[in-house]
Amino acid sequence: MRVAPDRHERELAALLGEEFAGITCSDRWWAYNHREPEKRQVCWSHLVSDFTAHAEGRAAQKAFGEAGLLISERLFGAWHQFQNDGDRAALKRQVARLQRQLRPLLEQAARESAKTRYHRSFANNLPKIWPALSTFTTVPGVEPTNNAAEPGLRGAVSYRKLSLASQSAQGKRTIERLLPASQTCRLQHRSLFAYLTDLLTAKTRGDPMPLPI
Repeated sequence: MRVAPDRHERELAALLGEEFAGITCSDRWWAYNHREPEKRQVCWSHLVSDFTAHAEGRAAQKAFGEAGLLISERLFGAWHQFQNDGDRAALKRQVARLQRQLRPLLEQAARESAKTRYHRSFANNLPKIWPALSTFTTVPGVEPTNNAAEPGLRGAVSYRKLSLASQSAQGKRTIERLLPASQTCRLQHRSLFAYLTDLLTAKTRGDPMPLPI
């Protein structure tokens, strides 16, 4: 992990490097916009949260949010079916059909009108990253959400909120090393305290350092 001062685009570029050729699965935060939409997968769980917020509004905003949630529900249904049968051609067809429903919904919501003032910005944003809504249908290994990464970041986010983080360079480097060790031990169902105890004991004795394998 890397502790950065903010979520600016420059921090993402420093993390990924200039030659990163993989797929970035993320939310819609503006710092990711320098990545080509074809090299991104926008997290549909975050989109569900966006549509849910609009569905709790009134009139046109509510109708827009509810329609978006219905499309999202069907998209996840198609994904779950693909996980069962592995039929990627069927997945592409189903998602393409849903996109044909989503496009006019967004176009209508993006129109300049008093009725669309609360959801117009969101509706305008999605067409700009349109290919990133369906990368998971064509690229093996890519999922429609970044849910798998969320548990790994949850501890770091909680730490930052509770401790106000570190204000020194040395403190940041320490946290960058401790957080990955903590997450690795969690995934391996190992005690972080026991691992750190073994680490400090080995350091004192001059023994080889144990690694969280």
